[in-house]
Amino acid sequence: MTLMTYVYLIAGLVLLVAGAEVLVRGAAKLAAQFGIPPLVIGLTVVAFGTSAPETAVSVQSAFNGSGDLAIGNVIGSNIANVLLILGLTALVAPLIVSRQLIRLDVPIMIGASLVVYALAWDGALSRLDGALLFGAVLAYTGFLIYNARKDKGGDDDEFAKEFGLDEAPKPYAWAINLGLIIVGLALLVLGSNFLVEGAVTLARALGLSELVIGLTVIAIGTSLPELATSIIAAFKGERDIAVGNIVGSNIFNLLMVLGLASLVAPATIAVASNALAFDFPVMIAVAVACLPIFFTGYRINRWEGALFLAYYLAYTGYLVLFATGRPFAQTFGDAMLGYVLPLTAITLVIITGRSWRNHRKAGI
Repeated sequence: MTLMTYVYLIAGLVLLVAGAEVLVRGAAKLAAQFGIPPLVIGLTVVAFGTSAPETAVSVQSAFNGSGDLAIGNVIGSNIANVLLILGLTALVAPLIVSRQLIRLDVPIMIGASLVVYALAWDGALSRLDGALLFGAVLAYTGFLIYNARKDKGGDDDEFAKEFGLDEAPKPYAWAINLGLIIVGLALLVLGSNFLVEGAVTLARALGLSELVIGLTVIAIGTSLPELATSIIAAFKGERDIAVGNIVGSNIFNLLMVLGLASLVAPATIAVASNALAFDFPVMIAVAVACLPIFFTGYRINRWEGALFLAYYLAYTGYLVLFATGRPFAQTFGDAMLGYVLPLTAITLVIITGRSWRNHRKAGI
C-alpha cells in the first residue's frame, strides 16, 4: 500500500464534501431565481444535496462493478448516521425530537429499510428494484412538499435566511450559480473517483473485502456532511434540525442512492450473504430502535447518545474481528444478534410503555 492510496482517500473525501456544499448553494440560489419557494428548495435541492457524497460514491462504485462498496456505503452510512452522529451530537447537547418525525418520518425510514432488505433478499438488486426505489423517493419528496406547503409556518423564512435566498440577485447571478452547479458536480465526480480508487486499493492491501471498507471507512467519510451539520445545529441550539437531518438522510440513502446505483449498474448488484445475515438486520434494528428512544420524552438524552455510541463501537469492533478472521468474531456476532439486541429491544419496549402511559395521563 503506497502513500498515494491515502492521498486518494483524503482528497476524495475533501472533494466530496466541498462538491456537495458548492452544488447545494448554487442549485438553491438558481432555483430561487426561477421563483421556486425556499421551503420547496429546502425539501428537494438541500435534501438531495446532503446525500450527494453517498450518491456519487455508490453510483461510481456500481458503475465500476464494485457492488459491495455501493451496498456497504449505504448500510454503513445509515448505521453511522444514527449510532455515531446522533450519539456524538446528543453528547454535545440533548436533542429534541419533533412529533412529525415519530409519527411519519421514522416509520418511513423503518419501512424503507425493510423494503430494501426484501428486495435484496434474493441476493441482488436489479434495475427494476432500482426503479421502484427511485420512484418511491420521488413520491416521498412530493408528499413532503405537499405536506409542508399546506402548513409551512415560518419555514420559508428559515430556509431563505440559511441559504441566502432572500438576497437580491446580482447581475449575471444565474451564470454564477450555474457555474457553481457545474463545479460542484465536477468535484463530486472527481472526489468519488478518488475515493473509490483509494478504497479498492486499501481493501486489497489490507486483505479486507470491499463490503467492510464500504461499511466503515467510506460510510464514515461520506457521512461527514451530516456530522458537521448535526453538531453545528446542536451548538446553535437548533437541536430538532440535527435529528431531522439524520432521519431524512437515511431515507434518501435507501431510496435515492441505492435506486440510482441499481439503475446505472452494468448488471444486477450482488448483495453479499454476510450483509444479508448481519449488516442489514443491524441497520433495521437501529432504525426500529429510533422509535422508542425518540418517543420517550421526545428527546435524545446524553445517556442514550452514549448508548448509541457504544453500540457503534461494538458494531465496528465486530467488523474488524470478522475481517481479520479472528475466531472470536462469530461468537461476538451471535452474542450481539442473539442476546444484546433482543435485551435492548425488551428494555426499549418497557421504557416506551411507561412513557406512553405517562403521556396518556398528562393528556399529551
